[in-house]
Amino acid sequence: MKTPRPQLADALGLDAIDKRLDILRRIGEAGSISEAARGAGVSYKAAWQAIDTLSNLAGTALVERTVGGSGGGGAQLTPAGTQLLQAAQLLNQARAQVLAQIAGNPGSLANAPGLAALGLRTSMRNQLPCTVKRLQSQGQAIRVELALADGTALFSRITRESAQLLALHPGQAVLALCKATAVQVSPHGEPAAGPNQLHGRATRVSRAAGGGEVALDLEAGLQLVGFAGPGKGLKVHSPAVACVDESAVVVAVAG
Repeated sequence: MKTPRPQLADALGLDAIDKRLDILRRIGEAGSISEAARGAGVSYKAAWQAIDTLSNLAGTALVERTVGGSGGGGAQLTPAGTQLLQAAQLLNQARAQVLAQIAGNPGSLANAPGLAALGLRTSMRNQLPCTVKRLQSQGQAIRVELALADGTALFSRITRESAQLLALHPGQAVLALCKATAVQVSPHGEPAAGPNQLHGRATRVSRAAGGGEVALDLEAGLQLVGFAGPGKGLKVHSPAVACVDESAVVVAVAG
């Protein structure tokens, strides 16, 4: 069987300070996944999730288990794992140089919300810069309260392991992502369910009789795309409310 060529560029779509890369580095230093997890402040399960995600992105194994020895076995990086960490260090240095170069320019975008996510390619059309306001534990899940620029609340429900790997904390700048198909748009004043209700005005409305795509200009100054059911009567400039389930909101850290 032919050994797959590592797709390091895919794995390095992540920022070099991503906790998943930190866990990989710690495995290389400690020779143990459990030690790496403790050092990174995450659970053993979260550490394995990090390894699996990076290996999938790279298209090849980055860590291999070792058996035997006085310690009863451990783990070590494959050559691809070592190469990935080296590439991450070089990219992080280059990124820092570029940002430093533009930071002094008038009107610099170096600190613009979501700028680091310009390289993020995803089918999710809605990408909203926001800030983590608080984290609430709910069993094996974490409910993340986010705040848009105008203070509008947006909630996301994610696993505890995901919250650990993203190192989420209050005040952190993140992106909230959701598919357009997960957003239900209704006229203002119509009863809406759920805590995630984003108010705005329609800027584009499908003329399809059975309902269709609606673009909104939110009160927070952001744009959102969703779908309205048949007979909603929405028109351009109509006030509207968009609802999205908490479990459909993905939290992404960009930079």
